Amino acid sequence: MNRINDAFTQLKQTKETALVGFVTAGDPDINTSLKIITAMCENGIDILELGVPFSDPTADGPVIQRSSARALQHNVSLKTVLEMIREIRTTTSIPIIIFSYYNPILAYGIDAFYPDAVDAGADGVLVVDLPMEEAGELTSQWPENEFSLINLVAPTTPKDRMDKIVKSASGFLYLVSKTGVTGSDGLDTTEVKTQMDILRSVTDLPVCVGFGISTVEDVAAVASLADGVVIGSAFERLIEKNIDSPDLVQMVGLVTAEYKHATK
Repeated sequence: MNRINDAFTQLKQTKETALVGFVTAGDPDINTSLKIITAMCENGIDILELGVPFSDPTADGPVIQRSSARALQHNVSLKTVLEMIREIRTTTSIPIIIFSYYNPILAYGIDAFYPDAVDAGADGVLVVDLPMEEAGELTSQWPENEFSLINLVAPTTPKDRMDKIVKSASGFLYLVSKTGVTGSDGLDTTEVKTQMDILRSVTDLPVCVGFGISTVEDVAAVASLADGVVIGSAFERLIEKNIDSPDLVQMVGLVTAEYKHATK
């Protein structure tokens, strides 16, 4: 069963754009994190990106960096993330993507990662700092096409490299909307459309756009261009600002519903 393909097929039938929601696993603590994820799933996210906290998240801005630091204070590791996925799978069937840097996977063991991730219920992995030329070390451990490698495409990626990237990708492609780190301000939909048109000319895979998307208006604008909209820093910013509020989980659920409405 390929949950990612099924999700995009169903969304295409209902003429919706996928809402891809990212949160750092274990932020602000494991129990609350699971409640937040449940609220997101119940209120409309179509795909969950679950971030593995890392001590040096170089592609991420200050908001996600701090979320990683909070999770690491609770000793959240890749093993913890897989345990959380197993728990999440008891209540939802939406696709789950592990979002990680390569170091935690290496520390866990590349031979053990694939079978353990599939057994826990994950559907794929996005490794931020793993270039396609080096991915074979990891993907050679995957005997079947039930686990996807989600590849990133930068806004500066030329067409010939896009063509190479898509050949090693599966599930969907993650188009970075802008140069810089996650959570940075500004969204140029004209540039996004230009890159989308080029990318669509070299692949039939769904394309999800992330970085710099934080408002309902941003979501609606990108939803008109892409197959999916990725929101991460906006969720983590909400968590951080309301970390001690008894209404935090409800707040995340309400915002998720607003974002999802904008994809229809």
